[in-house]
Amino acid sequence: MKKLLGKYNKKIVSQGLADEGNITLLGLDAEVSSNRPMTEIDPELVKVFDHMNISSLLYAEPAEPYRSILAYYGDRQEICLMPTDCETRTFLHDIPVVPALTAAAISRALSARKAAIVGNRGVVSSGTVSPEQAFVSFSSVCFSIYVKFFSDVMFHLEDRRTGKTPENRDLMNAYSKIAPMISLSSRSCADIPAAPPSDEQEVYQQLILTGRQLVERKLVDSYFGNISYVFRDTMYISQTGSSLDELDTCIDAVPLDGSSSSGITASSELSAHISVYKKTGRRAIVHGHPKFTVIMSMSCRKEGCDLSTCYRACREQRAVSGIPIVSGEIGTGPTGLARTVPEAMGNSRAVIVFGHGIFSVSDDTFRPAFELMQSTEYSCMKEYFKKIQGLI
Repeated sequence: MKKLLGKYNKKIVSQGLADEGNITLLGLDAEVSSNRPMTEIDPELVKVFDHMNISSLLYAEPAEPYRSILAYYGDRQEICLMPTDCETRTFLHDIPVVPALTAAAISRALSARKAAIVGNRGVVSSGTVSPEQAFVSFSSVCFSIYVKFFSDVMFHLEDRRTGKTPENRDLMNAYSKIAPMISLSSRSCADIPAAPPSDEQEVYQQLILTGRQLVERKLVDSYFGNISYVFRDTMYISQTGSSLDELDTCIDAVPLDGSSSSGITASSELSAHISVYKKTGRRAIVHGHPKFTVIMSMSCRKEGCDLSTCYRACREQRAVSGIPIVSGEIGTGPTGLARTVPEAMGNSRAVIVFGHGIFSVSDDTFRPAFELMQSTEYSCMKEYFKKIQGLI
């Protein structure tokens, strides 16, 4: 347990979610252990184990800009936050807010949800099997409040311009403080595989390396996103629930003729990946959830639309940075990604899914698909701030 606590403490820091001194990670084996001396741990956190059947508990005060975003929402004294992006809407549903760090309040919140916001300072999450679950939920909350905050600013300014709402000075003051923290930069992709794999072993190596870079460059959060490559007549794809920076033993080889059930543990978006390959013939597919790509995909307030259904049934033809935006739910249903993404991919090398993320493809190497995803996120970030400046 001690080793696992150290591993996820390190991941939280390396992914910029919280600073070392602001993380409390507890695990229960024969007794409760922690990532730092127990004398430094708030006793209320340890008491949570008396109220719940859990094996791990994470409480952390996020790093910037999450910290300031959390402070803004925490000061609103709302009961819970309602995310609108696909990732957190389906994974977290909503995020309860508890007023103070007490065992009773935390236990009540975590008995119904995977994570909760504590006051205006911290996020708490738990795991029943492994500290990984607590880490994933914490990461998802950070992603969710980030996307929500910048989306809220955009929607507020649009509504203010049309006279639907008066100015929200608290929100705009928070924006003035937080926006300068966002870095507008793009990195070279020279370390992404640029040659087709020559054998099966190299396929695995390229998936592992590319997945790791997707996490390192913050193009995915938590354990979301997926990646695949078609070699000969088999699709190699990340497993469902796998972290893309730890794919060494989490890649499934799925024959395209359906002769094996090995895809049962594959990504929930396996069907979308197979359909994209069959539609385009392109072998390398990456899917990530870059934050500003997600935010800009929701940048539509068309009059007369039921905005609550845009994610699954939008018929508007929209694009961001020249990349088409489609609706689509996870799976193969009538409004599933397996139908909407491949269709739009016929005329583009990337497709953005409303409130969800981006699929990008390339013929037989990962680098062009990776570069396209990264450049799209960079363009969406620039478009976002240009739009906000025009609305202020």
